[in-house]
Amino acid sequence: MESPVIEIPVKASQPYTVTIGSGLLGECGKYIAKVHKPCKIAVVSDTNVAPLYLEKVEKSLHESGFETVSFVFPAGEQSKNLHTFADLLEFMAESRLTRTDLAVALGGGVTGDMTGFAAASFLRGIPYVQIPTSLLADVDSSVGGKTAVDLKAGKNLAGAFKQPLAVLIDIDTLQTLTDEFFADGSAECIKYGVLGSERILDIYENGDPHASVQDIIAESVQIKADYVENDEFDTGLRRYLNLGHTLGHAIERSSKFGLTHGHAVAAGTVLICRAGEKMGITEPGTADRLAKINERNDLPVSTEFSAAVLTDSALNDKKRKGDTIALIIPEKIGKCMTKTVPVTELEGIIKLALGEE
Repeated sequence: MESPVIEIPVKASQPYTVTIGSGLLGECGKYIAKVHKPCKIAVVSDTNVAPLYLEKVEKSLHESGFETVSFVFPAGEQSKNLHTFADLLEFMAESRLTRTDLAVALGGGVTGDMTGFAAASFLRGIPYVQIPTSLLADVDSSVGGKTAVDLKAGKNLAGAFKQPLAVLIDIDTLQTLTDEFFADGSAECIKYGVLGSERILDIYENGDPHASVQDIIAESVQIKADYVENDEFDTGLRRYLNLGHTLGHAIERSSKFGLTHGHAVAAGTVLICRAGEKMGITEPGTADRLAKINERNDLPVSTEFSAAVLTDSALNDKKRKGDTIALIIPEKIGKCMTKTVPVTELEGIIKLALGEE
């Protein structure tokens, strides 16, 4: 029996709806027509996703009266840079998009982040729609309006806040994900569990995430929507969504992006819990519980990089302000805190996390 469509409103400065269900790719034209009149749409995708879904999406858009042009770039984090971003902007200009036209991000987080940033920048802003095709993008980058590309110094250092017109999450796309990439998205879902959902943690601890994926996505998106509504521009509470990300981004960058984002964040979340326990902040046993959940779902619990290497990478993190950096540390499952520390203390905290002290 097909699950009913779930709709989650996001009450941001530009309100929109996240629609979660089966078969949405083939219906995307109808959904987009509800929020924007027929126009020209630049569909942005990568070399992995386009062969699977681009034709179906364009067919649906054409049936609803939209004209389409498509931009396909080489898949992978290495394409999330200023060069590909510039190529996309040039494509939009050559395609003669106007401010009343649309961009559609069809793909994972790299596609969503770059398309959103291009939409925020081209003609000083055109509307865009997110159609994520990975679990990670479903619950993370497609919702909340953060858009960015990487610089040589670090991840997501150039970007803008740009809320989408709509987000369409077709759970059927998850059937084409490898186990590795399903696990990659699961890391972010588990993070939401630590932030405030024993239900999500219970599924990953004792159940079958594949069988409950629509519910997991819906609960994760609702948690993120709540944070976005309370702190759209990331100045306070929304920072809690960065749980595991300071160390995760450092691991990711130290691996030269050989380790995927979700896997790096999974390790980073366990490590900050370990440091938190040793600092007397985190409830004892939290790190071990989280490590067991990660291992059950084929996610890492640590890293081979030293504290010195990770510290060097972490000092380029966006959460650094001057000579301090904000760390999100769980006090217990369902409750986190922000601890702002001098950058001179960061290496010592990472040593605690790694057991190097």
